[in-house]
Amino acid sequence: MSGAALHFSFPLRRIREALFSLGTFARYHPSMIEPGQTREDKYVETARERRIANAVLLFFLLVVVGGGIWLANAMFEQRRLEDCMAQGRGNCAPPIETPAR
Repeated sequence: MSGAALHFSFPLRRIREALFSLGTFARYHPSMIEPGQTREDKYVETARERRIANAVLLFFLLVVVGGGIWLANAMFEQRRLEDCMAQGRGNCAPPIETPAR
């Protein structure tokens, strides 16, 4: 029995070694292998950069929320117009104001 298990694991080991030799798997940085060592970051984020990033994210959030509100209002208005037309009424659209002469 043990010979069959050894025979079965041997091709898997050869396949694994062949794949590693071809370089198909990512190579790990040495600092990732040794957990006791820490890597020093060269880049340190400043408070100014955090404020700018927060302002950009806030602007993006406001644009998304504003767009959502506009879309919801447009859908409600369209639904109101379709309900009016389905009831067979005329002049369902809001009046168009013409400028005075």
